[in-house]
Amino acid sequence: MHLDKVEIIEKEAVSNIFQSLKIIGGKIMESYNFILFVAIILLSTKVLGLISKRVHLPAVVGALMAGVILGPSFLNIISLEGDAGIFIEYAAEIGVIFLMFSAGLGTELSELKENIVASAVTAILGVIVPLIGGTIAYAVFFHPDMSNYNELLKSFFIGVVLTATSVSITVETLRELGKLKGKVGTTILGAAVIDDILGIIVLTVIMSLKNPEVKPATVFMKIGLYFIFLAVLVFITMKIKPILEKQNQKRRIAIFSVAFALILSYISETIFGIADITGAYFAGLMLCNTKIEPYVDRKIEIESYMFFSPIFFASVGLKVQINGMTAAEWIFSVVLLIIAIITKIVGCGLGSRICKCTNKEAFQIGVGMISRGEVALIVAQKGYQANLLDNTLFAPIVIVVIVTTLLTPILLGMVMQDKKKSSIGKNSKLQKA
Repeated sequence: MHLDKVEIIEKEAVSNIFQSLKIIGGKIMESYNFILFVAIILLSTKVLGLISKRVHLPAVVGALMAGVILGPSFLNIISLEGDAGIFIEYAAEIGVIFLMFSAGLGTELSELKENIVASAVTAILGVIVPLIGGTIAYAVFFHPDMSNYNELLKSFFIGVVLTATSVSITVETLRELGKLKGKVGTTILGAAVIDDILGIIVLTVIMSLKNPEVKPATVFMKIGLYFIFLAVLVFITMKIKPILEKQNQKRRIAIFSVAFALILSYISETIFGIADITGAYFAGLMLCNTKIEPYVDRKIEIESYMFFSPIFFASVGLKVQINGMTAAEWIFSVVLLIIAIITKIVGCGLGSRICKCTNKEAFQIGVGMISRGEVALIVAQKGYQANLLDNTLFAPIVIVVIVTTLLTPILLGMVMQDKKKSSIGKNSKLQKA
């Protein structure tokens, strides 16, 4: 009898050990999913990028579609949930920082100075027109009681979301088309930076009306201090320029430069409340007029092209979730999408036209500013937390963000394609096999 009890205890102990090993093994397998996910992302973005090239679309379109296909809306192979999802999100953030840092490195300062007025006017009208358009769209579709203070703020906040611009996708598309350093590309980049600042101001004003603890004066002070901080960095960079150029063609200078971009991105986001990609762009801008620029840009291109950029593009598509939306939400999504596209083209195009850009250039600049990207998602999230958005409004906004991000490279490829060329993107980083 005693032996039977011992055998039972031993069997239970062995069973518990195997069960524990099974759980541990499962966790280990799950923790290594990110390796498989990255491999799938790299392969799919490349294959679909090549297919996009064959049908005369920018390769970045294929990379974005790879994320949509792999995500929850279709195959549901890759999720942004769990440890693997967190890794993808972090890698994607580094990817967009690299893109904007490279864009800053490739900027011609003379062209930027020449187009700074056009960039400013473009950004201002590119904020005002979508703000009005989004507010009217909400008021007409939902018929809220505009005498109600909260409903009035909700209407304004829809407009605030539409003011955001994210040019990370536009940057890569312009690079593919060989237009990043031209008048249109420089104006778009300058306008995007100013747009980011204006968007923060508008967001702060609306949030302060909802939450008295948010002080617009504090935000204005932070923005002022940010530009003073940048001016100090520019002064230091100019002083140490000879020292930097002595390190040209040495691997250490590329590492120092990347570290500089990451640190400035971190400081911009966490201390001053400015988007990290804006900090990355300014970091590149400070180094664009030095002899180390070609070497650093070439080194950045390798890491970005091989790993980080494909993950960023795919991560945008992975955020698409179209399941469970009601008919009313779909209709409002379509209405908001149309407003989002038209208001940016009209606002930014009009601003460019005022500054003596041609009709064609003004239209190209307007198209280049359509993409809302992660900036609009961040704004929407802040509104959701402040009860200025509910689930009925949040889902359509996400759809608008994703669709504008997908459409922008397609439309840019159409409006900027040279008639003499039979295909686009000969200079594309993503299209190099």
